[in-house]
Amino acid sequence: MTQPLVTILDDEPEIRRILTDALEDAGFRTQSFSRAREFEAALNRVTPDVCLVDLSLPDTDGLALVHRLALEQGAAVIIISGRAQVQDRVTGLELGADDYITKPFDPAEVVARIRARLRTPRTQASHSDTAEFNGWTAHFDRYVLESESGDETPFSHAEGEVLRLFLESPKRLISRGQMQEYLGGAAGDSFDRAMDVRISRLRTKLREDPKNPRLIKTIYGAGYIFLGDVGWK
Repeated sequence: MTQPLVTILDDEPEIRRILTDALEDAGFRTQSFSRAREFEAALNRVTPDVCLVDLSLPDTDGLALVHRLALEQGAAVIIISGRAQVQDRVTGLELGADDYITKPFDPAEVVARIRARLRTPRTQASHSDTAEFNGWTAHFDRYVLESESGDETPFSHAEGEVLRLFLESPKRLISRGQMQEYLGGAAGDSFDRAMDVRISRLRTKLREDPKNPRLIKTIYGAGYIFLGDVGWK
C-alpha cells in the first residue's frame, strides 16, 4: 500500500528538516518546499494527502494560500505557524484549514495530528459524491454547493467533512464526541472552536438565518441535528 504523501511548505530549513525526519520515521512520504511558487507547481503534478503550510512566507500571503488550497485541493490543510494569537487560529480555520499547530511544536504531536486527519470515516464510503437536500445539491467531488437556481458556492475540504457527516446522519443527534470520533483530531477547546467555525460557515453558505437556522440545529449541551431530507445519487 502506498504511504500517504505529506507536503511541507516552510521557509525555515531546520523546520523542514525536523518535520521531514519525523514524518518519514513514521512511515509517510514527504515533499518539502521553501517557496509557495514551487509548492503550487508541485500540486499541479500530484495531490498530497496532507499539506503543512506556514503562514509567514516570503513570496505570498500564507492565509490566502491556505484558502485556495482548502477550496481547490482534496488534501487536508494543516497550518504550522509561529502566530499563536487566538484570532490567527480563528482566521485560519475560517479560511478552510483543517487544523492549526503553533511553533514551537513537538514533532510527535504533528505526526499524531496528521494521522488523525487521515482517518477515514467508517460510513464515508457508503454513499456517492452527490447529495440532494431541501433545494440544494452538494457535489463532494467538486467541493461545491449548488442551489435550485444553479448558483454554485464552493466549500472547503474541512467544511465538506462536517457537511457529509450531517448528510449521512439526518434527523439524528450528533454529539461533539461523535464528531470528534468521526472527523479525528484531539478533543478539547481547539477542536470545539474548529467545529463552531465550520458549522457557522456552512450555515452562511446554506443561507441560514443565524438566529433561527432551519437545517443545522444546535442542541445546547448535546450537539447538533441536521433536519434536511437527504437523497444520494
